[in-house]
Amino acid sequence: MDQKAKLSPREKLQSQSGLEVMQSFCEMPQSDFAKLMGFNIIGAAPGEAIVRASPGPEHCNLFGGVHGGWYGSVLDTALGCAVMTRLEAGYWYTTLEYKINVTRPARPGVDYIATGTAQHVGRSTGVSSAELRGAEDGKLYATASTTCLVMKA
Repeated sequence: MDQKAKLSPREKLQSQSGLEVMQSFCEMPQSDFAKLMGFNIIGAAPGEAIVRASPGPEHCNLFGGVHGGWYGSVLDTALGCAVMTRLEAGYWYTTLEYKINVTRPARPGVDYIATGTAQHVGRSTGVSSAELRGAEDGKLYATASTTCLVMKA
């Protein structure tokens, strides 16, 4: 029997590179948080993560606009997952800080693609940037940047 088959889910994650973890997330059912926020991780390559997202009416503020927290959740996912793709087995990350800039309002029921790109991943920090674009129109809706803390699992 394969040694990895005997491992607990946590041990299995810790035995995989960050890229392997992210690629397996693309094949898994969405987490409860991803369902709640209306997104799914759809792609991972070395230094890159892609998230498909669609805000719903539940993501809107009292004025009917998509809440900034929705942009933050989607972009933070793309940013951090891009860093994760560059980590060795046994390491993980957490967001230290992030910043978003909304360039045009997203609309409920419309699909968007967030692409995160890692610029630097070292022993203790990772830095990445991301863009949120319309899946159909390709227009830029928001940008973001982050610094992540890299930790041994």
